[in-house]
Amino acid sequence: MVDTRTRGSEAEAPANGATAQRAGGDEQATRRSFVRIGGVAALLGAVVFFVSGLLHPSHSDPNDLPAAFAEYVKSPDWVGVHLAQLAGVVLIAVALVALEATFEAGRAAAWARIGSAGAIASTAIYAANQGVDGIANHAADHRWASAASGAARDRAFEAAFAVRQIEVALTSVFTLSLGCTLCVFALAMLFSRRYPAWLGATGILGGLATVAIGLEQASGGFSPLSLNLFMVVGPVDLAWVCITGVLMWRLAPRLAGAGPRQTDLGGSS
Repeated sequence: MVDTRTRGSEAEAPANGATAQRAGGDEQATRRSFVRIGGVAALLGAVVFFVSGLLHPSHSDPNDLPAAFAEYVKSPDWVGVHLAQLAGVVLIAVALVALEATFEAGRAAAWARIGSAGAIASTAIYAANQGVDGIANHAADHRWASAASGAARDRAFEAAFAVRQIEVALTSVFTLSLGCTLCVFALAMLFSRRYPAWLGATGILGGLATVAIGLEQASGGFSPLSLNLFMVVGPVDLAWVCITGVLMWRLAPRLAGAGPRQTDLGGSS
């Protein structure tokens, strides 16, 4: 009996090893595909968000509400533009979640995991924001524009104003959340050997500037300062996302056999 059990254990060991090896290979293949999906999503998301932003009606001063509401009412693509913006942010969030899979174990992976939670939370906030801005705001503005003069029009304007304040609140919270998320991922890059330090430093600067925009939006709404900062910081953040996406695509084939100190794209030895 002892000899039989011993021979059985010896026979099972190679089988268990082969099964574990296959499972590890499947996991690495999934990881590689996930990172490639993230790399493509980063580029697509940045392009979609940038182009939809260009299509957004923005000729009127956003703080001149009657003029702004009138411009929004005249836009036939208002809902579509905001859904496209949402699609761009969702794609960028997919890229950031996939970015977590590229970091080596330790502090880099730990910070990246926190960043993934931030990316998901930011997307949820932005979805609510676009529901208010792209749908509720549009409906409230149309109701104001079609209301008769006098008290009815005044009440419709106040309702549209209230919806606008909800939009401002959600926009500021989203901007704060996104800025913190970018800072966390950039910090992970600084702890990693797989990304260049300059990319991490740029991400932190862009993230902090995004947080500053969110704070200004929270205190002053869509003020000239917040809008001017966004015109500078927004393209920088999108460029950071695009560069990160390209590096993710390049890194993906090397992840299969990468150990904890392998697959260095940061230029260190």
